[in-house]
Amino acid sequence: MLHAAILIPFLLAVLVPLVKRFPRLHAGWAVLPVPTALFVYFLMQIRGVQSGENTVASVAWMPSLGINITLVLDGLSLLFALLITGMGALVVLYSIYYLEKRMESIRNFYMYLLMFMGAMLGVVLSDNLMVLYGFWELTSITSFLLIAFWHRRERSRYGALKSMLITVFGGLAMFAGFNLLYVMSGTYSIREITLQAGQLSLEPTFIPAMLLILLGAFTKSAQFPFHIWLPDAMEAPTPVSAYLHSATMVKAGLYLVARLSPVFSGQSEWFWLVSVCGLVTLLYGSFKAIKQTDLKAMLAFSTVSQLGLIMCLLGLGSASAFFSGTGESVFYAMATAAAVFHLINHAVFKGTLFMVVGIVDHETNTRDLRKLGGLMSLMPVTFSVALIGAFSMAGLPPFSGFLSKEMFFTAVLNIREMNVWSTQSWLLLFPVLAWTASVLTFVYSMILVFRTFTGKLQPEKLDKIPHEAPLGLLFSPVALVSLAVLFAFFPDLLSSSLIEPAVAAIQYGHLPPEESLHVSIHFWHGWTPEIFMTFGVIAAGTLLYRGYSRLRILDREWSGRDSLNRIYDLSIRVLEGGSARFTNRYMTGSNRHYLLYIFGFIIIALGSTLLGAQGITLGMADYAPVSMYEVAVVAVMLAAAFAVPFAKSRVNAILFTGAVGYMVTLLFVIFRAPDLALTQMIVETVSVILFLLCFKYLPKLKREKEKASFKWLNLIAAVGVGLTMTLIALAAMGSSPFAPISEFFLKESYSLAGGKNVVNVILVDFRGFDTLFEIMVLGIASLGIYALVHLRMESGRVPPAAKNKPAAYLFPLRSNDVILRTMSKVIVVIILTFSLYLFFAGHNHPGGGFIGALMTSAGLILMAISLGVDTVRTLLPVNYRILTAAGLLTAILTAAGSFAFGAPFLSHAFGHFDLPLLGDTELATAVLFDLGVYLAVIGVTMNIIFTIGGDE
Repeated sequence: MLHAAILIPFLLAVLVPLVKRFPRLHAGWAVLPVPTALFVYFLMQIRGVQSGENTVASVAWMPSLGINITLVLDGLSLLFALLITGMGALVVLYSIYYLEKRMESIRNFYMYLLMFMGAMLGVVLSDNLMVLYGFWELTSITSFLLIAFWHRRERSRYGALKSMLITVFGGLAMFAGFNLLYVMSGTYSIREITLQAGQLSLEPTFIPAMLLILLGAFTKSAQFPFHIWLPDAMEAPTPVSAYLHSATMVKAGLYLVARLSPVFSGQSEWFWLVSVCGLVTLLYGSFKAIKQTDLKAMLAFSTVSQLGLIMCLLGLGSASAFFSGTGESVFYAMATAAAVFHLINHAVFKGTLFMVVGIVDHETNTRDLRKLGGLMSLMPVTFSVALIGAFSMAGLPPFSGFLSKEMFFTAVLNIREMNVWSTQSWLLLFPVLAWTASVLTFVYSMILVFRTFTGKLQPEKLDKIPHEAPLGLLFSPVALVSLAVLFAFFPDLLSSSLIEPAVAAIQYGHLPPEESLHVSIHFWHGWTPEIFMTFGVIAAGTLLYRGYSRLRILDREWSGRDSLNRIYDLSIRVLEGGSARFTNRYMTGSNRHYLLYIFGFIIIALGSTLLGAQGITLGMADYAPVSMYEVAVVAVMLAAAFAVPFAKSRVNAILFTGAVGYMVTLLFVIFRAPDLALTQMIVETVSVILFLLCFKYLPKLKREKEKASFKWLNLIAAVGVGLTMTLIALAAMGSSPFAPISEFFLKESYSLAGGKNVVNVILVDFRGFDTLFEIMVLGIASLGIYALVHLRMESGRVPPAAKNKPAAYLFPLRSNDVILRTMSKVIVVIILTFSLYLFFAGHNHPGGGFIGALMTSAGLILMAISLGVDTVRTLLPVNYRILTAAGLLTAILTAAGSFAFGAPFLSHAFGHFDLPLLGDTELATAVLFDLGVYLAVIGVTMNIIFTIGGDE
């Protein structure tokens, strides 16, 4: 079920476009059941996780590389899964009333949202580091799409790009750290790495791995100085901000730090980096939040601040590792409990406040504090929700934020007593800075609610008269803010069910085995230092709030962008300018130059390697004798190849090139390789047509207009490449220390893959990954060609030869030959029938999906040439781009179908079945994969041919 929990959002995302068939239905109603059902499912797992029964589900993916899709549901992953799905359900419900159902791209919004939800679930449930990384980067991509949803706005595009660049940069660093962990431990499994934590700490690459992983976590969770992407991400629609920037994406870095704490928390570097970075982020974010006049910008910096608070607590909680296995470790582990509790509270009050700001924006058309005020009487329910949310964020009683803030004060006070380093005096700064940041938090919380809802209404500055939001918009924030009250009066609802299991997962191995952590949360603990710190926060915060407008350092508007943003903008400009200048030096627009670069690199890199390698022999003695037929074919091939550069026209060059290809086909026939011969022959036929279509619109060759000049550099490159590749082929034949792999394929082709045609079995089974990626590349190339050609046509830059010409001219190879047009009707049927035979027979006889598709394409091209494109379109009304997508989808689903049987990706099965009429028949799932190849290649070939040929 865990795999299904991740897969279901992606599957529904694919189906969301079908909602278009029901124009009266808001797409959100079709999406809402998914996060709701997943939330209920994860709620049902609380009892099992609470009793210590962690759920583990694994599907083999690439077991030879140690990469399997292993999912683990423990206390930590369950907590995040509940946040992702619960907040997801409320945000989807909120968005139904916030976004118009007739709005352009509304279905795209829900597609991106579901994909992001699935990716986040993948991050928090994955036990394999490589799988976690894949989902991690997918969250960056989908968040980019969500932030840039209003893509016509320049600031939306800027914010989306900024967030993706910074988080992907950190993600790549994290990827390097994961690989260092694999090198040290020999496994990608987080559970297995955790068990080796003691030995890994002695490795020289342990600290570099830790630093790289922290870089990924800090960029994702907007820690100083990488926080600059978060305020600009507020250009996203408010439901996106409420989801990504309160409960999910920004907490991915916190999750990573918590998940890997058992591995790294015994290092002092980990304690100082995590706790100090979090504390600085807390202080800086709260200071910046006060200076904002835009409500979402204020919430953005308050999010930065609160993320820093949780990060600091995770760092302080790692101090328990220095007393691992003793009773004193429980004392410091309470900081981790505070982090978990505040993580929940932050999702509650920050999600509430984002939705409140969305309501204010929705009802007034502004988020500018200078235009707002006096909304309390017009929007009493919204005001009440905002008041509770802001008070909870400020850490005021009687709301749940007060309880976690008290636990935060306890943690920073406790850390002063730790006697591990000689720098103990520096630990005194933790409570001082934490208290200062809390005062600033109080101030911006009061500004947020009272500057918006109290004071004098300014209707002249508003586009419309505000009124209370409808029930649909209010339901989600009211439900969320009710939790802030519920968790305050009944904190034990969370203590034993969610907080303790999550802390046990984070503190794995550090708590004494005979003693379990018991989290007890109460409103009153007596007259403790923490309660006096809270009184001080309220008193100092009230004074600052009343007088902050007279303090220029707090109230002045920030003119321009701050230095960190300026550094980012300058870096982007320098990188873009430098790369443009560097690229312009070698991107001259000359194909000859590009080929010389490629060939020169081949000659230098491969040639020098070949000359410098030891024990290379050319193995000339092991070849079979050369027959006269082979000599004749090679002689014709060389003559045709030699004639190409001296051809006076492109048509002649095409004919000579085709002659070379057909001679290669004849060589395959002589060497008894029918699959290769068929493929080569059809490829040559289709290539000749493609060349003619392309050359039709190109200017004449230079040597067609004037005397050709001989270029020595071309001759050197040609001879050098030919000689290098010949020597490499001879060296491979004569110097390989291994037995030929062909023996394995010949021996195991039928027993392992159920096919007697070794070539086809290699394509669809043994090397199925290669084939899958190849058809993907072909599909991307064909779509690129289609986009470029039609972009040029839409911009009016049509080739001169095609201007003012009838549609039939756009396929310039159409023949008016009566005999060809008559005979092709019969020949095309024969070709298509033969192509189907090649497809179905390919697993045991010469043929296969690739060859069959090329043969089908050849038949369709013949039909287009003889009968015209319109006839082909009428007889076969196929969208070849959709056909390409259908082929790719068929191949991918067939490859992934093995997961249902617990087999690795792209595992095939075969067997004998007694079928009606056919009797005993052998069937193989590889045929389905081959069908995907067949459809994709037809789609790619015909899309390219008809696009370049002008088929609209």
